[in-house]
Amino acid sequence: MDAMTVLRISNDKGELDVPLIHGFLRNAYWSRQIPLDVVQRAIDGSLCFGGYLDGVGQVAFARVITDLATFAYLADVFVLPEHRGQGYSKQLVVAILGHPQLQGLRRFMLATFDAHGLYAQHGFSVVERPERLMEIVDIDIYSRATA
Repeated sequence: MDAMTVLRISNDKGELDVPLIHGFLRNAYWSRQIPLDVVQRAIDGSLCFGGYLDGVGQVAFARVITDLATFAYLADVFVLPEHRGQGYSKQLVVAILGHPQLQGLRRFMLATFDAHGLYAQHGFSVVERPERLMEIVDIDIYSRATA
């Protein structure tokens, strides 16, 4: 078995390839047609994690919306399709959960359609009492804005 390539993970927003992030997110099922200015505002208001490979550049991204004291929400996690299957998403989640500013939180949440197995490996579980949670979801907000 080959040694796993280590992803360099950085919180430096100046390193983020915003056009790459926008290009991915505007086609993702959870943020289809998201405008660039919305992506930039989301980055500006979040603790962001970029994943980089030497000689390639950015191949992964995630952001955490948090008060840095009690609550965090993991969002917009992705590894570019051509770099999946290399363990990069696991490395990214480990770096996020180990980040010094994200320790001692009472609640860390996320929503996922298809990556339950990945997150379960790191302690996330299905909400124990979903009747306590509520939401407003407008999945078509960006497509209506561009129509």
